[in-house]
Amino acid sequence: MSLSARLSAIDARIADAARLAGRDPAGITRIVVTKFHPAALVHELHALGVLDVGENRQQELTAKRAEAALDGLRWHFIGQAQTNKAAAIRRSADAVHSVDRVKLADALHRAADDDDALDVLVQVNLTDDAGRGGIAPADVERLAEHVLTLPSLRLRGVMGVAPLDQDPAPAFERLHGIAAAVRALEPDATWISAGMTGDFAEAIAAGATHLRIGSAITGPRPDRG
Repeated sequence: MSLSARLSAIDARIADAARLAGRDPAGITRIVVTKFHPAALVHELHALGVLDVGENRQQELTAKRAEAALDGLRWHFIGQAQTNKAAAIRRSADAVHSVDRVKLADALHRAADDDDALDVLVQVNLTDDAGRGGIAPADVERLAEHVLTLPSLRLRGVMGVAPLDQDPAPAFERLHGIAAAVRALEPDATWISAGMTGDFAEAIAAGATHLRIGSAITGPRPDRG
C-alpha cells in the first residue's frame, strides 16, 4: 500500500471506532510517529494533510524539525526524556507527552526562552513495572499540581501506554479516571494521549483524544545500521 492508502485506511478505522463509541471522529487527533524515518517522509505526510507528528528521541526531533519546518505542523515529543536534554526538547517540541517527574517539569520550565507556554502531559505508568515510563497513578495529582505552579508550562492532560500482552481496555479505563482527577485540578487539561496501532480502538472507547500511530501509516522502520 502507498503512504496515502495506509493513512486513509487508519483514518477510516479511527472514524469507525469513534462512531462505535458514540464519539465524533473530529474530536480525535491522530499523531503520526515517524521514528527512524527521514525528514522527507514528514514532507510527504504534510502534503497529505498531516498536521501532527511525533518523535521518541530528542536528536531526531531536533534534526527533523530543522529539515521540515512546515506550515501548521505540530511536533509532539512522546519518548522518555532526560533532564539534560530538556532545553533541546523544548526548542523543538510543541507538546511533550512524557512528563513523569518533578525534575523534568522543572527542567522544561527553566528552558523557557520566550513567553510561549509549552503544552505538556503527565505520563502515567499503567503497568506494575516501576521501571516503565510514567509516574505511579497515586502520584499523578501531586505532579499535576506542581506543573500548574510553573507558568511556562501548560498542563494539557495525561498520557499512558497499555501493558504489553494484556487486554488494554482496563488500563485505558484507569487512565480515563485519572484524567478526570487531573481535570478537577485544571479544567482545560482535556487531552488523553493513549492508543497505538494495536489498541487505538480500545483507547477511543475509553475517551482518548490523541492517538500515537507509527508503522501502520509510515510503513516498516528503516534499518538504523
